[in-house]
Amino acid sequence: MPETRSYAAAHFALELDGAQSVGVFRSIEGGGVKAEVMTYQHGGGPQRWRQLGKPKFDDIKVQVGMAMSKPFYDWIKFFFRGQPKRKTGAIIAADFYYKERARREFKEAIIKELTFPKLEGQDKNAAYMGVSIAVEDIIFKKGTGAALPTPKMNPQKLWTACNFKFELAGYESAVRRTAKIDSFTVKQDLAEYHMGGQLASIKTPTPIEFPNIVFYVPEADAQPLIDRMTNQNKIHHKNRSGAPSSLHGSITTLDNQGRELFRVQYTGAELVGIAPEKSDAQSEDIKLVRCELYTEKMEFEYTNLE
Repeated sequence: MPETRSYAAAHFALELDGAQSVGVFRSIEGGGVKAEVMTYQHGGGPQRWRQLGKPKFDDIKVQVGMAMSKPFYDWIKFFFRGQPKRKTGAIIAADFYYKERARREFKEAIIKELTFPKLEGQDKNAAYMGVSIAVEDIIFKKGTGAALPTPKMNPQKLWTACNFKFELAGYESAVRRTAKIDSFTVKQDLAEYHMGGQLASIKTPTPIEFPNIVFYVPEADAQPLIDRMTNQNKIHHKNRSGAPSSLHGSITTLDNQGRELFRVQYTGAELVGIAPEKSDAQSEDIKLVRCELYTEKMEFEYTNLE
């Protein structure tokens, strides 16, 4: 028997619903399988016996940029809408020459979390989203050796952390020079349901949780936001009941030529915090104000530039 050569996994691809690769991503972790060990004994005897219990499949966590295709971003869009789509597919590990060396096939996959990266005007590094995927079954298989589709190198689709635009309706002048936006995570916990004689549990999605958005604007532009926060607090102290949320806006990511890549729209927002950043007499950085918004709903829209 010829010896199987070791390899360095240099490329990773994703298949969904039997389709060919829907894109490559930067890194992957998780996706393992483990089983509980059940111990029992008969009567008062000293001997104990063990056997495997129900299997558990770890979440698959991937880092993706703009190298995925539209079906993957549509999957994210439905996740934001609270309409999770179950997918069957495979994670493929390939060597330096894009030859398939190993694959993990999964079933009933649901997006569980999406972490949006930090965006900053001075950061020219590539940006990646973190996507956590829960699955109900994983099968490990040897790679077929087939060649993966080589991704097209499209410089217009390079996503860097400095290319973004933050919008807040009614406060355009205050946020037009937004310096940075902190990372945030959209979550949807899953409830495990054990049924009948099935070993693995069925994973059912629960209501989606939208996070607060933290952004930073120059102190010279922040006065309208400070006024809104101040007036809002006065109203709350008088009535003990605040007005309904009325703010809305979007976070738009751009390529190097200023073309829109995708947009996260938020509604039902309101300011919950205003705080000037630390002041230092020896610092030459622009004085910024930290602003925090809560949101009731978010929408994800992908712009296909192909």
